[in-house]
Amino acid sequence: MKDNQLKSLLKKTQAKAAQVKKPTKQAYDPTLAATRGAEERDDSEAKEIFKEMKRREF
Repeated sequence: MKDNQLKSLLKKTQAKAAQVKKPTKQAYDPTLAATRGAEERDDSEAKEIFKEMKRREF
């Protein structure tokens, strides 16, 4: 790569990294919350529990 190409690539990647994502707005009205999609939750602990339950026999 030429120096000019490298510089332009660096500027481009720095501009992407500098962009800040806008935080999602809180829905205080229950009708608004019902129309929104499901939020991703950290269910790693629940997955581990269910995985262990599948291994055992009750």
